[in-house]
Order: sequence, then structure tokens, then C-alpha cells
Amino acid sequence: MSNYRAVQVTKASSGWGGPLTILPTDEKPYIASITGGGIHPVAARIAELTGGIAVDGFSSKVEPDEMACVVIDCGGTARCGVYPKLGVLTVDVTPASPSGPLINFIKETNFVSGVKENNVSLMDEVATAAASQQKKSAQELKAEARAKVASMQGNQPPKKTGFIEKIGRLMGGVVGTFYQAGRDTVEQVLRNILPFMAFVSTLIGIILFTGIGDILANVIKPLAGNIIGLLIISIVCALPFLSPLLGPGAVIAQVVGVLVGVEIGRGTIPPQLALPALFAINPQVGCDFVPVGLTLGEAKPETIEVGVPAVLLSRQITGPIAVVIAYVASFGLYSE
Repeated sequence: MSNYRAVQVTKASSGWGGPLTILPTDEKPYIASITGGGIHPVAARIAELTGGIAVDGFSSKVEPDEMACVVIDCGGTARCGVYPKLGVLTVDVTPASPSGPLINFIKETNFVSGVKENNVSLMDEVATAAASQQKKSAQELKAEARAKVASMQGNQPPKKTGFIEKIGRLMGGVVGTFYQAGRDTVEQVLRNILPFMAFVSTLIGIILFTGIGDILANVIKPLAGNIIGLLIISIVCALPFLSPLLGPGAVIAQVVGVLVGVEIGRGTIPPQLALPALFAINPQVGCDFVPVGLTLGEAKPETIEVGVPAVLLSRQITGPIAVVIAYVASFGLYSE
């Protein structure tokens, strides 16, 4: 057995979750880095201290059951919930809190965010095979207890369910389903939609109050005010080496979108350019998720090695094309 060491990963002052104890094994030796390409310094630090193998998830495929942990830079959309759902310890280098459609899978026991290199440290004691065996024995004891209870219940004569009881259970299940759906909806609104609305409102207020909007208008107008400039924005955002870095959390698209929207509202940019501007600032969306999506699709390593750059390069082509199509579709869209 290889000589692996355990490390403890804690959150920064602005982070959430953890601490996590990471100990690679022969079955799970990889520290996967899915942070826009390359090995992130946090992943390199974990690999150095534990003796694990740091792998760039953008160029090589690593099965979730072979990961000791995964290092991501998700701002709170998909990746921060995908890997906890797959049972992989997740280290997020951005200070994100539980959010997104997979929020129910993000726990303090499998997720930590806002992590920097100095938040990774060796533990005083290294986990041993004996401790692992004790844990396994405890699980076996629980399984035996559950089996004994099931056996005792199985010896009892089955109780017939009456018609009224069936109707009651059915109605109770329907009511419970709708009630839980309502709770999940309210939770999503409170955790995701309202904070985003507050963020946009604050950003607009800062732009208008400080006069930054006037300065930015002089920078944005030459580009966002005509189709040629929008094409340039689209090409820049879709650059293969840049798009995975702009994608996490869609922060760049949100900020630029607010700036363009403010200038459209002020009349600096024609409203006819709103639709092509939307496509111009978004060709990088999802580029950071490409290796994750291919992994979830059970793609082969060779497919991922070819598929990731193929998708990134295709965005370089389809991004400007989408702007042109949106520009044509916007003709007469805002005419009186």
C-alpha cells in the first residue's frame, strides 16, 4: 500500500463548510482539478502533502470513484453540487455557499469553499487500515441490526389495507409532494433568485450614483453600440484559453449584462441591439462545465481529451454566428 498522508482542508474567513479530511488511497489516488484548465495551486498543495496525484480534469478523465477529492472554482451553479451528489469530497476555491439545483447534496461534511493554499495542512495522525476496518465493522453491525428488525417484522402476519386507508395514504402522499415542492421553491427563491436581484440592484445603484456609468459608457458604446463591436466582444469572450476562466458563476456575463442594460435604458445604446448583445456576452457560458458534463455522460478518456478543446473551439465559431443571427432577428423587434 502506498504511503499516503491525511490533510485537513478548512474554509477561509469568507468560505463555507468543512473542515474536510482528505486521505488518498490506492483505489482513490487522484486529486482532480477542474478549474478552467491546468492544476490549481490548491490541488497541487493537496497532492504534495497527501502524496496523491494531481490531474487536470480538462485534459484527462478521472472517474468519480477514483477521486480522493476534486478542486473546483464554481461560483454556486452546477459543479458545486454535482460532485457532492457523486459522493466526492469537493474543495471550492471560490467563497460559495450552498446554492443551485443540487443544493440538497451540499453538506458541511462533503463541501468546503473559499479555500486557499494555507487552508490545507497535514493532520497530526494518519488514518490507518485498522481505523478503516473498525469503521467497516461498525457499518456491518448496523446492517445486522437492521436485518434483525426486518426479520422480526417479517414474522408478523401481514395487515390488510382497507380502501379508506389507501385513499388516505394516496391523498397524504399528494399533499406531501406539493408541500415539499413549495418548500423547495421558496428555498430556491430565497437562496438564489433574491440574492441575485439584490446584487443586480446594488450594481445598478453604484453605477448610477457614482457616475461610473458615464465612464463605462464611453468604453462600451463603441463596442456594444454596433454589430461590429458586438462581434468583437463575442470573439474575445469565446477565446478557448479565456472562456473557461470567464464561465464560473457567470459573473462576467452578469456584470457586463447589467452595464449594457443600464446604457440601453439610458438611451446610449439602441434597444435593437439588446438581443445580439445578450448573445455577444454569453459565448463562454458552460465552458467551465464541459469536462464535468462529459464525465457525467460516461465519456471515455480519449473522448474527453478531444471533446473539451473541440467544444471550446466550436464556441469560437458559433458565438459570432449567434450574434449575427440575433442581430437579423432583432430587425423590427422594437419598432413602433
